[in-house]
Amino acid sequence: MASLKVTQTRSTIGSKPKQRGTIRALGLGRIGKSNTLPDRPEIRGMIARVPHLVSVETVAGSDGDGSDSSGSVGSEQGSES
Repeated sequence: MASLKVTQTRSTIGSKPKQRGTIRALGLGRIGKSNTLPDRPEIRGMIARVPHLVSVETVAGSDGDGSDSSGSVGSEQGSES
């Protein structure tokens, strides 16, 4: 299943409270912060409400559970001996 990497690009200062709540619900809160979310209609609808505050990238092959883990620690070590 594809995932979406959503990054906050602009500040929520001066935006409406409902837009600020949408940013928080997407797991964002600071400029430059990113979150990987599943590509579902609910998430797409939230992004459609704040397109001026976020940028979106499609990430293929990710499980999209919302965690920002880039792999387990030490999973590719020890093959050089």
